Amino acid sequence: MEREYSLGPVMTVKELAAYLRVHPSTIYKLLRQRELPGFRIASEWRFNLETINRWLLQRNVSPGDDESMRRAELVRSRDSS
Repeated sequence: MEREYSLGPVMTVKELAAYLRVHPSTIYKLLRQRELPGFRIASEWRFNLETINRWLLQRNVSPGDDESMRRAELVRSRDSS
């Protein structure tokens, strides 16, 4: 039996930092404090965009705007080159 999974958009630490407009060290700090929802694949952290947006809304912070998404995409395209 084949399972079907749908996780949605997933970001790296760099992409999430660009999306949230913070330094990557802030992301690692929040992870150490267990305040940021994320998961590991091997030694790399990943973040589900929908989960991050819900996390932001719970803290009364508006999710990233279109500019933040463009910045995250720019980081993603630079890293894949």
